Amino acid sequence: MLQPGHLPRRALAALIGQFLRPVPAACIRAVGSHSQVAEAVSTSQLKPHPKKPNFIIKTPKGTRDLNPQQMVVREKILDMVIRCFKRHGAKGLDTPAIELKEMLTEKYEEHSGLMYDLEDQGGELLSLRYDLTVPFARYLAMNKLKKMKRYQVGKVWRRESPTIVQGRYREFCQCDFDIAGQYDPMIPDAECLKIMYEILSGLQLGDFLIKVNDRRIVDGMFAVCGVPESKFRTICTSVDKLDKMSWKDVRQEMVAQKGLTPEVADRIGDYVQCHGGVSLVEQMFQDPRISHSKQALEGLKDLKLLFEYLTLFGIDDKISFDLSLARGLDYYTGVIYEAVLLQSPTQAGEEPLNVGSVAAGGRYDELVAMFDPSGQKVPCVGLSIGVERIFYIVEQKMKISGEKVRTTETQVFVATPQKNFLRERLKLISELWDAGIKAEMLYKNNPKLLAQLHYCENSGIPLVVIIGEQEQKEGVIKLRSVATREEETIKRENFVAEIQKRLSQS
Repeated sequence: MLQPGHLPRRALAALIGQFLRPVPAACIRAVGSHSQVAEAVSTSQLKPHPKKPNFIIKTPKGTRDLNPQQMVVREKILDMVIRCFKRHGAKGLDTPAIELKEMLTEKYEEHSGLMYDLEDQGGELLSLRYDLTVPFARYLAMNKLKKMKRYQVGKVWRRESPTIVQGRYREFCQCDFDIAGQYDPMIPDAECLKIMYEILSGLQLGDFLIKVNDRRIVDGMFAVCGVPESKFRTICTSVDKLDKMSWKDVRQEMVAQKGLTPEVADRIGDYVQCHGGVSLVEQMFQDPRISHSKQALEGLKDLKLLFEYLTLFGIDDKISFDLSLARGLDYYTGVIYEAVLLQSPTQAGEEPLNVGSVAAGGRYDELVAMFDPSGQKVPCVGLSIGVERIFYIVEQKMKISGEKVRTTETQVFVATPQKNFLRERLKLISELWDAGIKAEMLYKNNPKLLAQLHYCENSGIPLVVIIGEQEQKEGVIKLRSVATREEETIKRENFVAEIQKRLSQS
């Protein structure tokens, strides 16, 4: 490269002239514009944002946030439910929150108006899932599976009128357990009812009853009462409202809205107001109308066998054969069941909480075939736990008892009474984390000891590790019990082992 000294004089003068030329106006304008932008940004940061007219910050109708206290309660409920599912040998599964609209609408029929449809994106018409059963059936057909015992926990969406005081939402969580495959009659069905019993007993919600019926009995009953076959499903939906409406109102709906004659409606009323145990099953075998329905007799035969298995499980006293149970969803083909609370955890003199069913399910032997191009059937039976309604009951129970909930699981807090001990605290807490101990500290260089101890008391943290000048000099730490406020000196090198010992004993 040429050095300036080697350039000819004329070339060197020209080069220096280039540097000494005035700056072009365009450059000045550009620099000016940059400074104006900077000034504008600075000014915009100082000015408050204009308020949006009529803007209300809220969650959509039928949805809600869950605060940390509520999340602790919900996680405990879900943990108990999932542990029960796993105890019975179920495998976990997850499916998309959205499904192809055509797959859902064909399966829900009358309930398709309650689905949330999404705008057409990329050529696919989509909807949010209405439950977890249809996606499971689609999964079995798509993967050509003939057997599976699975559980799934996930949110579903229904565009119906929410009843918040009864734990009914548009967005809610379902916990499903299903057994797919060809097995001997009523053995998987009985296990599903046993699972339902175990979960409701374990949650200690109060006394409950599990109603059972069979879709074949329902359809047979409709046939012998004179209901046209084309109206079976719509009348089934009306009967399914008997847990929320009186027979008088349901009868009025059948006659005025759905076109049944009063005589046919009255015949249905003779049956749907009956409930009992296995003796009612025997009685229905002798019924002059029902005994003429082959379909109903098949359902009664299976129910009799089901009661035998439930007696062996020791849960038959919690089961009621209830002819009013219809389960409005279109895909049920056999045994159906629903659990209701008989009492809620309320104080004397208070009105009991009516939350409706807290678990339900049944047999759906033809749903998978609807998705399979070859129409291959995979018999299925399952149950769904209504988490939102159970959560509502548990919340009310906790409010009455005044029970407090810890929102963290922190076991040890690392504290100091003196300044400039951040590095020591970081070393100590790192050792605790590495040992798998749940630990916290305040994110301050020089926190006050009183503030640290108050934090532990308010958060329910049981143990405090304290390090200061004296402790550092002697190679020890102080271990403080938050509950008793007693302190003990422990050698620095042994403190993790000592804490693990204390935690294992608590």
